Amino acid sequence: MEFDITRKRYEELAKLIAKAESPVGIDAEKTHILILDRLEKLDQRLQRLEERLSQVEPKS
Repeated sequence: MEFDITRKRYEELAKLIAKAESPVGIDAEKTHILILDRLEKLDQRLQRLEERLSQVEPKS
């Protein structure tokens, strides 16, 4: 799997989650919070799309 991400965006995200004190160089808590927030937003969008689709599709 390959993610299509610009170098600029990659660097922006890296700065956002970086933590010098961490043995792996990232702030795991912040990273997980950002991921969970994005997943929640995607879930909400998917629910809205499914609602719209159910209103358009003929029911059998």
